[in-house]
This record gives sequence, C-alpha cells and structure tokens, in this order.
Amino acid sequence: MSWPDGENEARRRFASARVARLATVTPQGAPHLVPVTFALEGDTVWWAVDEKPKRSRSLARLANIAAEPRVALLVDHYGDDWNELWWVRADGVASIASGGSDTRGALALLAARYGPYRMRSPEGPVVRVDVQRWRWWSAAGA
Repeated sequence: MSWPDGENEARRRFASARVARLATVTPQGAPHLVPVTFALEGDTVWWAVDEKPKRSRSLARLANIAAEPRVALLVDHYGDDWNELWWVRADGVASIASGGSDTRGALALLAARYGPYRMRSPEGPVVRVDVQRWRWWSAAGA
C-alpha cells in the first residue's frame, strides 16, 4: 500500500475506472454486491439508478442502504503481468439524494463520463456516497 502520493493516487485510479462494485448489506446481514457506473467528486462518489433492464425498480441496493448506509465501492485492474495488479476501495456512508442542485450536479458528472447518460439521463434515484476511508493495494508497491 505504498504509492508515493497514497490517497491522491488511490482517488486518481478510482476515478479512472469505468465501473465499480458496490457492496451493501441486506437487512438480514447478508452481503450484496452489484456493479455500478459512477462519478467521483473529491471524496464523494455519485451513482444513479438508470434505465438498463432490471427485474424491478425497487432495487435491493436501495433497500439495503436504507437499512444500513455503510457501503464499500471497489475498483481494480487486472493484467496477465501480475506486477500491474491493483485495487482501490472507498468505504463510506450512502444516502439517497433529495434532488436540487446536488442531484443536477451529479447527473451532469455522470453524463460527462458515460455517453448513454448524455442520450438519456438516469431517472434515479441518485445516490451519494461520502467516502470516509480510502484503502488500496498495488503489486508494484507491495
């Protein structure tokens, strides 16, 4: 876990990833893991429920956040050269954005990162994760 610029490098690598894995806990205490598209703004990660096909609009990840707002988001890089392996985890507290300028700003950040969101903005809800701790590992820095 020794990058020269530690936390800033972790944020940079996290922001460069196209998808993160969101870990929540069900009300029964079971782990729940799903991929999400996201935008990073400082120590805040934004993601939104979009129009990709889903079984229901009542998503388990949202119910899990309502019951237990502590979450983790993980991004990683894999290559056959194992000296290039790394991962970054953002541990934080999630909340459903209530609209207003925060939601508009988050949707603009997401649209800047993902072409489909420029064509059709996610209807939401929009979720904010306030990162409380960055954790990382790199084979090159191990």
